[in-house]
Amino acid sequence: MPPIRLLEPPTGLTGVPEIFEDGVYGAIRRAVVIGNGFAGAENQCFGLVRALGLSGRHTLYRVTRPRGGINKWLHWLPVSLHKKIDYLLRQLLECPRFQMTVTEKKVTPFSAERTGLSNVLEADAKQIASMARDTFEKNGPLLVVASGRDTIPVVSSIKKLAPENVFVVQIQHPRSRLNRFDLVITPRHDYFPLTPHGKKQIPWFLRRWITPREPPDKHVVCILIVNACSVEFAYNKRCSLRSRYCFCDYNCRVISSSWLWVFDSQVLTVGALHQADSAALRSAASAWHDDFSPLPKPLLVVHIGGPTSSCRYGADLAKELTAMLHNVFWSCGSIRISFSRRTPEKVSKILLEEFSAHPKVYVWDGEGPNPHLGHLAWADAFIITADSVSMLSEACSTGKPVYVIGAERCTWKFADLQKSLREQGLVRPFTGNEDISESWSYPPLNDTAEAAERVIEALAERGWTVRT
Repeated sequence: MPPIRLLEPPTGLTGVPEIFEDGVYGAIRRAVVIGNGFAGAENQCFGLVRALGLSGRHTLYRVTRPRGGINKWLHWLPVSLHKKIDYLLRQLLECPRFQMTVTEKKVTPFSAERTGLSNVLEADAKQIASMARDTFEKNGPLLVVASGRDTIPVVSSIKKLAPENVFVVQIQHPRSRLNRFDLVITPRHDYFPLTPHGKKQIPWFLRRWITPREPPDKHVVCILIVNACSVEFAYNKRCSLRSRYCFCDYNCRVISSSWLWVFDSQVLTVGALHQADSAALRSAASAWHDDFSPLPKPLLVVHIGGPTSSCRYGADLAKELTAMLHNVFWSCGSIRISFSRRTPEKVSKILLEEFSAHPKVYVWDGEGPNPHLGHLAWADAFIITADSVSMLSEACSTGKPVYVIGAERCTWKFADLQKSLREQGLVRPFTGNEDISESWSYPPLNDTAEAAERVIEALAERGWTVRT
């Protein structure tokens, strides 16, 4: 397995009294993760916390929305308003504990207990801010990491209520007012509306509603993963190389390699943050040794996500993938196929019917332990549907061949992401004519570790450190 660069955790105790080493209250030893209940968003928070060495010292809070029934049409409302409407509807229906949810053509009762959130704390900004203030002298500052649109009002309130006691990191673009956070980490493709091509796709009467409407700052730092001398730059203003940093304006663009863009208090990543670092993959390689080591090589892993509004597909893509997999069987020792929670049944059914009895293919049906990390550790190559930014980011962090299917179906900023991944040599389109035994590599995508490094730098500017 190609090595993956991993940010070294902060050094431990040095024997120097803490009052001299970190200042009186300068060491962060704990974190609060505020999620929205979606694995794709929360996994990014956990990945950052893990890279900072605080994975065993964090508490999970969630901003939860009412679910089921009519609530699926109200998700665009602010959470507080959504909850009020849900409460009124429950009162009108005289059903305080249950609501009705439609599953296929059957109507079944739905209760809060079924969400699986009974053991997760509800995110309350006043409570968390009060805790940060009350425990500051004893435990030092509190790191708050959040992801997702619903978490924005909560974390911005925490920052407002306890500005001297917390350091707030928001993952994914918060749409507006970046000064509400200490650091924002968001994918570069979120700024696609600012590109000339993106502007052409927005009707003039909608442009004022599309965010972001301007870059956060003209100063940008391109953090490179490869040697700077091997990278070409295109820029409008003078660009000077200083070690591994290139200082230039917003139009600086890296032609090859992987990079992060840092706009003062903002970090722009290529993909999504995640927990699949080298330590996690080494552990998974050991845990899944008995299952994967006997498999004939090369091992091809196929990860299927699910259609989104910007990457639409259905049974047509499943049939296309089925035909192309038959064409590459000759170069594969074995194939493992897995689905995500978002995979439509019509997609998984086609693949299951076609390959469930094939001697070279194993299809994980969702039963038993999830082999996802084992796949990342043991695979020789990947095929991934274009809709899943998380799965693509994880696979590209291994340095192994990654083939994408369905990229031509993506639109808007997700098409820009696919273009960026191809230009950097991180992925190739899957055509069915590949020789899977032919290996190729690239500088592994290292967004999570680089983002964690930027968090440490931002903390240092404030006089704080991370203590594991």
